[in-house]
Amino acid sequence: MILPAAAEDASFASEEVEDEELDGARFVRCSFRGSGLSGIVTRTCTFQACDFTLALLNGSDHDGSDFANAIFTNANLFGARFAECRLVGASFLAATLTGLQVEGGDWSYVSLRGNDLSGIDLRGVRLREADLSEVNLTGADLRGADLTRAVLHNAILADADLREANLDGVDLAAAQHRGVRLDLAGAVQLARSLGAVVD
Repeated sequence: MILPAAAEDASFASEEVEDEELDGARFVRCSFRGSGLSGIVTRTCTFQACDFTLALLNGSDHDGSDFANAIFTNANLFGARFAECRLVGASFLAATLTGLQVEGGDWSYVSLRGNDLSGIDLRGVRLREADLSEVNLTGADLRGADLTRAVLHNAILADADLREANLDGVDLAAAQHRGVRLDLAGAVQLARSLGAVVD
């Protein structure tokens, strides 16, 4: 099927719309549960509070689109690309994120709990108060990312690069931080997380 330019509270569940290109389309509280969206391209589109549970979004490409409060539970985002997108409050429970490409954008309050993001490039991404609990960030590049008050409980930071990242309010001691790369400010934050008094 071909998606409309705008819709609210509509269902596109289990529809096949692969390789479609959308410019400026607007969807609010729509269901895309189980839909085939492989290779879809979106530019400055809005998918506010939409449900992508079990959707196939592998190879999809998104430029400047807004997915605020969207649900991606068990969605397949293999090789998907998000460039300067807004995903504030989005949830990715048990999603397939292998090969995910993130180029800037606002991922504040996002839930990526338990996902494998090893080796991912998140340079400069806004991740304020994001839930990164139990996320595998081995070898991830987080240079310059804004992680203000992000939750890293049991996250794996082995060989991750957090230089120049904003770590205000982050409890680094709650993560597995062996081998993590930090600048001076990050090292001070880690020391404080471990209970040291830094004068």
